[in-house]
Amino acid sequence: MRPVNQTPTEAIDYAALTSAYGTLLAATAISARGRKGVEHVEVPVLAAATFALSKLIVHEKVESWIREPFVDEQGDNRRPKGRRLRYAVGELLTCTRCTGAWTALGLVALRLHAPATGRTVATVLAASAGNDMLQAAFQWLCAGASSRSERAAPPRAVPVNRSAA
Repeated sequence: MRPVNQTPTEAIDYAALTSAYGTLLAATAISARGRKGVEHVEVPVLAAATFALSKLIVHEKVESWIREPFVDEQGDNRRPKGRRLRYAVGELLTCTRCTGAWTALGLVALRLHAPATGRTVATVLAASAGNDMLQAAFQWLCAGASSRSERAAPPRAVPVNRSAA
């Protein structure tokens, strides 16, 4: 990520995003008083759900409508659009770690305020994250098997062109 002085933003643009996040975090914390908190055993599921949701928002075609006002997408090349706050939001929407902080807040807030719904949503997203990891592992195994197979195969005979002699 480039420094602020190398982007069409000002520090105040990032301060606005930080303030919005802080306000939502504080509102979630205050409104959660007296509610049963999230159990420690649920944190891995919420982490996996956060991974899946942030990956979905940042990378998947189905969520391009969220990114479109803020991100210029040319194939795999994604660049924030505009300037100032619009550009800063575009940066956020091209970074899974940045988007992950916001999705984690949303998922935890949902879990605290609608426990059954929050657990259901987190479970579905965590299962999706598990699917992503299994698909990646399967792809890696297949690529490794193909690579080993190609190295083990005897070289193909090259036909000799006898008419050229």
